[in-house]
Amino acid sequence: MNVKGLGEIKAVAFDIDGTLYPERRLHLSAAPHYLRHIVFFVYYGLVRSKMHRLDCAVDFRSVQAQQMARFLHSSAQEAEEKLNAIVYDGLKKNFEKIQCYKDVPETFAALKHAGLKIALLSDFPPEQKGEIWGLKPYCDVILGSEFLGALKPAAYPFLETAKRLGVAPEHVLYVGNSIKYDVAGSLRAGMKSACLLTGVRALFRLPVKGADICFTSYRQLQNILLE
Repeated sequence: MNVKGLGEIKAVAFDIDGTLYPERRLHLSAAPHYLRHIVFFVYYGLVRSKMHRLDCAVDFRSVQAQQMARFLHSSAQEAEEKLNAIVYDGLKKNFEKIQCYKDVPETFAALKHAGLKIALLSDFPPEQKGEIWGLKPYCDVILGSEFLGALKPAAYPFLETAKRLGVAPEHVLYVGNSIKYDVAGSLRAGMKSACLLTGVRALFRLPVKGADICFTSYRQLQNILLE
């Protein structure tokens, strides 16, 4: 499919958190859980910042647990058990209450009908989101960058997504909400980039440097790609 200004697009890959649903809904739903474990989440945020700076693939869960263990003054095994209980399993139930953005399922259906391949690439395990709002049947590839060994904005998870789609990176459009991770990472991998504008950027239609497409709703994204 030829998209004006982008050339030939054969696949569209999506981030999940903050892109398919508003992150504020998770923060509100999980607020009591965050407060109960506030010190742990502070340490976790510091560790994730370090992990985001790794450019090569590693045994992600092992390295993350080792980093957490230093803050918790525990063994790596104990740190990993707490990560599973507090972060991965601990937040999972909140996604049952969260709705995706309007027109997301319709957009996936329309892109699939147009003959495009579809992927999900998230820094958090996609399985944490359960059925992912019924989007799984539309997806050719579903990946978590943790499983691949490197978080965005490293090029590796984007390149691996393109490889598994069987599409050259320059023919993949990556859709995300983070300038630092989604836009920068996809461009680093040679993909095209679409950025969901939220908050002040959406209100004033402020463009994102480097992004090939900026949009404020999934209906608008459909119109841009399928016009």
